[in-house]
Amino acid sequence: MGKTTGFMEYERIEEGYAPVAERLKHYKEFVIGLTPEQAKIQGARCMDCGTPFCNNGCPINNIIPDFNDLVYRGDWANAIQVLHSTNNFPEFTGRICPAPCEAACVANINGDAIGIKSIEHAIIDRAWAEGWVQPQKPKLYTGKKVAVVGAGPAGLAAAQQLVRAGHDVTLFEKNDQVGGLLRYGIPDFKLNKSHIDRRVEQLVAEGLKIRTGVLVAGKDGLGKDSKVTNWAKETVAPETLMAEFDAVLLTGGAEQSRDLPVPGRELKGVHFAMEFLPQQNKTTAEGKYKGQIRADGKHVVVIGGGDTGSDCVGTSNRHGAASVTQLELMPMPPEQENKPLVWPYWPLKLRTSSSHQEGCEREFAIATKEFIGEKGQLTAIKTVRLSFQDGKMTEVAGSEQIIKADLVFLAMGFVSPVQTVLDAFGVDKDARGNAKASTDFSGGYATNVPKLFAAGDIRRGQSLVVWAIREGRQAARAVDEFLMGTSQLPR
Repeated sequence: MGKTTGFMEYERIEEGYAPVAERLKHYKEFVIGLTPEQAKIQGARCMDCGTPFCNNGCPINNIIPDFNDLVYRGDWANAIQVLHSTNNFPEFTGRICPAPCEAACVANINGDAIGIKSIEHAIIDRAWAEGWVQPQKPKLYTGKKVAVVGAGPAGLAAAQQLVRAGHDVTLFEKNDQVGGLLRYGIPDFKLNKSHIDRRVEQLVAEGLKIRTGVLVAGKDGLGKDSKVTNWAKETVAPETLMAEFDAVLLTGGAEQSRDLPVPGRELKGVHFAMEFLPQQNKTTAEGKYKGQIRADGKHVVVIGGGDTGSDCVGTSNRHGAASVTQLELMPMPPEQENKPLVWPYWPLKLRTSSSHQEGCEREFAIATKEFIGEKGQLTAIKTVRLSFQDGKMTEVAGSEQIIKADLVFLAMGFVSPVQTVLDAFGVDKDARGNAKASTDFSGGYATNVPKLFAAGDIRRGQSLVVWAIREGRQAARAVDEFLMGTSQLPR
């Protein structure tokens, strides 16, 4: 603990944003990170608690008090070593993680949490600038071959850990570039894709083999029922992978978007969010996308109040939408949580994103009854207000209304992975349609199929990037232990 009274002397410092009028003109990141002096002050606020609840609040168990203290002392080189010991990609989590660690911070009980996420952001950006992030090649090679299927954060983390353990690892990705939803879901203004690119360079330098544009599919075809991107140019059968590799790890996403089967669903103008967002990311990267869904001058309605919906709001505003309305089924949560009741757990409270601040009308406790159109084209939606009493949801009589809408984006989450890939491998599923595998210390992440493992959203269902990294790291250890009988990889 660098400064014993720091938490009493200093206030929390938030990262800044570029002005709305300025940032709406482009798709670049607009967060203004902490200066070294501001990061030092934030580090000084850390109390080095006897029981650091932030560690448990963080899914990857970042050693937060240690790197806070190192930043306070100006030892940035060791701070990145501590951060990397638990987190392969802090430049991702430092930008897009909702920071459950801060909700669990002891200082958050009756004040403001330490700016843990902003410190993490500052550490990794400093590390890249100073050239401290270098390839870590294995000292010994095992001769074992591992296939990792799916190049999102779970697959990238698992692949890096397995390469560093000395295995011959090949990462398969159906799209033309790796990253999963980091690449073709999260907008560039939240996560510039250069952060993924330089990690890929590091991974390749460490020895990872990457095969993009490759669909791992059985006779039914992976991605057949998915609205998420699939730009594969070749197909590899599961049987081929199982024959050629000593172990196979499935790390695909939960790509079955939750639909809204109400009258008029077939109208033109009603799209899943994951049809809309990847096209803009592709356009940002390449300058154009044939047939791109555009919101220019249109009245946009986003159904779903989470992060994906917020990303649709921000992207629509950058297109120049005439209006943007976001609908949420649940009632509006309180602006301030009841901390004595919920701490150190993730609280239910109203969260206003930077995209909301750019222009959005938000409606809560409202359901969509019908999509209305003319000549096959969406023109409006019919909604109804909801009442929640004794845990039951009922429609409010006489509350129906018509909202003008030229475009609707369904951003209500994902229900499961695409089932055909699990069927092609013969994987048992849990009640939600995910790959059935435990997280036990011994035998964890193993499916019912010999030498086949599963981690990330394909196993746990839709979740956060930080959970994907955790599962990728833990699954890598499980695979390493399966291949070698023991493992030195951290769990």
